[in-house]
Amino acid sequence: MQASTIQYLIIDVLNSLFRHPEPAITMQDTPYKIAAILVLLTSAMVILWVVKVFLRSKIITLLLRNNHEWDDALFQQGFFNRLGHITPALFLFVAAPVLLEFNTLVLAFILKSAQIYLVISSIIAIFALLNTIEFLYERSLLAQKAPITGFIQVSKLTFAIIAVLLTISLLLDKSPLLLLSGLTAIAAILLLIFRDTILGFVAGIQIAANRMFNTGDWIEMQAYGVDGEIREIGLNVVKVQNWDKTIATLPTYTLTNEVVKNWRGMTESGGRRIKRSVKIDLQTITFLDQEMIDNLVNIRSINRYLKDKLAELQAYHQDQAIDQNDLLNARRLTNIGTFRVYVEAYLRQHPQINQSLTLMVRQLKPDELGLALEVYCFSRNKDWVAYEGIQSDIFDHILAIMPLFKLRPYQRITDTGKPSLS
Repeated sequence: MQASTIQYLIIDVLNSLFRHPEPAITMQDTPYKIAAILVLLTSAMVILWVVKVFLRSKIITLLLRNNHEWDDALFQQGFFNRLGHITPALFLFVAAPVLLEFNTLVLAFILKSAQIYLVISSIIAIFALLNTIEFLYERSLLAQKAPITGFIQVSKLTFAIIAVLLTISLLLDKSPLLLLSGLTAIAAILLLIFRDTILGFVAGIQIAANRMFNTGDWIEMQAYGVDGEIREIGLNVVKVQNWDKTIATLPTYTLTNEVVKNWRGMTESGGRRIKRSVKIDLQTITFLDQEMIDNLVNIRSINRYLKDKLAELQAYHQDQAIDQNDLLNARRLTNIGTFRVYVEAYLRQHPQINQSLTLMVRQLKPDELGLALEVYCFSRNKDWVAYEGIQSDIFDHILAIMPLFKLRPYQRITDTGKPSLS
């Protein structure tokens, strides 16, 4: 059917609807324009419905025949549904000149509308494609190395700006390049408007290139009171779920501009560090007497140490002709030194302590609160709750065993005297 036949068919239908029209309706008349527009819009909606039904049936059949994940993701994100809107836009662009060739103003309006519709349809289809890429990436192993949410948002912003420029150029009937050249005059204003976006984009590149942070990382920012797990790294905002289940939102560029402690190294290592000290009353530090030695030698973990040390001291005294009862010249074991060896031996045998990482028990500088004995080791279990339990069990044992060495932990006592060790 030729174009003129379609036009005359519409005119005949209109003339038959109006009885004895004087004069007869022509292509320049308003009823014809309205009828032609209605035919175009109705046909476009029918085409859109047919395309959606066709795509849905074909795509579903295709999805059922294979096990690929990417096509399922495209369907879930609505890519095919949005892609179907391009068809009626193309139809309007092609069919409008056929029915409205003598109506320049109406034809120009329809063509502009079809072009804008085509731009918007293409952009939303591209957005669905970007959502699919992000969805598939987040489910891959690469997501554990670097997030791409910021880059996806930058891509969306870029395409949105392009769509806006194309739409404005179509409305003004100007070249997009001419509009771009005009943007240089308001570049300073745009920099102020998109300041956080630009800084966030640069920060996103640094984060991805250097693998500084990723979703799931435990970070701590004391300046902002943030202590929790990263949930999302976006273009402008980073979402962190604190351990009290509150959500903190930060500008993305603060991850590169501020001091941030990332606990990822701990989670990827073989253990979680235990670094805690107990204060010992300086007045309880003394030499071991024979009674204490007889009691401590029964402790299996330090039995060999005590025997070797006593033999070493005996040989030294014999070589130097020193009487063991000579308090000024004789070498003697101390309860604090023996206790330190015991604690280290206890940790060496602890099943929850990683023996391949640093393990030591050391003395810190004494102060007005006593002598600090610090435990430095790594728990095999890195889970927070289990880690705190292991750490507490260790210091429960240390505090409970101290009286056996006639040592006492320091604490300020105001209304009662110091408890005796007996």
